Amino acid sequence: MEWLFPAFISSIAASIAVTRLVLNELKRRSILDLPNQRSSHQHPTPRGGGIAVVAVIAMCWSVPALNSPIAAALLVGGVLLAFLSWIDDLRTVKIIVRLSAQFAAVILGLFFLDNEGYLLQGLAPKWLDRVFAALVWVWFINLFNFMDGIDGIASIETMIISFGLAILSITSPSIAPEPWLSLSILGVATGFLKSNWPPAKLFLGDVGSIPLGYILGGLLLLVAMRGAWQVALILPLYFLLDSTITLCRRLLRLEPIWRAHKEHFYQQAVSAGKSHAKVTTAVAILGLALVGLAHLSFGQPFFPIAAAITLTVSLMMWMVK
Repeated sequence: MEWLFPAFISSIAASIAVTRLVLNELKRRSILDLPNQRSSHQHPTPRGGGIAVVAVIAMCWSVPALNSPIAAALLVGGVLLAFLSWIDDLRTVKIIVRLSAQFAAVILGLFFLDNEGYLLQGLAPKWLDRVFAALVWVWFINLFNFMDGIDGIASIETMIISFGLAILSITSPSIAPEPWLSLSILGVATGFLKSNWPPAKLFLGDVGSIPLGYILGGLLLLVAMRGAWQVALILPLYFLLDSTITLCRRLLRLEPIWRAHKEHFYQQAVSAGKSHAKVTTAVAILGLALVGLAHLSFGQPFFPIAAAITLTVSLMMWMVK
């Protein structure tokens, strides 16, 4: 275990270095996210920084994956989704193709999670539990993509979730993923944040947000299947509530839910005049509180969950007032 901290620092350094290389190449090729009426940024900004994120995660996971079938499955599925998402960043891929690829990656992941337990904690037959898990996982992949709409927010959420899982690997190793899996994601996201913090010099793009949603979703499902469902619920709670409430609102108005928009709570906050840095910092502060509440939820989950919901809803109300 003594190698974990040096390896964590190395992952940050590798992320910074590879991100710089990717940024320079994207600038050279003029691969830019141009502002439009649905954008929250005002200047053309290189997109595709997720190439660096996925590349460094792949380097960090290559050795652990040799001894961890779950890590190997998440890595393979994440890299395949990154390839397709990069094509989507460059030219639009049909939604049916994107969803088919996501379900294929999820089915692969669930095959290797098959012996880990039940997402619904045994309250439903196995076939129904697996169908529900697949739908939840695909939704998480897409909501992570939807929530990557202002500078730094997806990087911060990645850090919060991976930090929470890393602590869990120390306090409850039988429930958590292997510590290096979470720590490496934390290190990579920390290094990438240097270029993604407001005002962002580089965006993740779908090539980053889709694989991150897949990998983080798989790790959270693993934790939930092993019995710590409350931890898997609390850690990503802000992203879950903001995206799900926004989706329901759009469904009720019969609007195409796959089209870009500016109706998420964090987007409304920016539209109302709050800066990207202020909103992202607020999400980070909430995230740290959620990490604490997640680790207080063992044995007595009701009050930590209630507190987490209260804090998250309070932040969302602050965003829109």
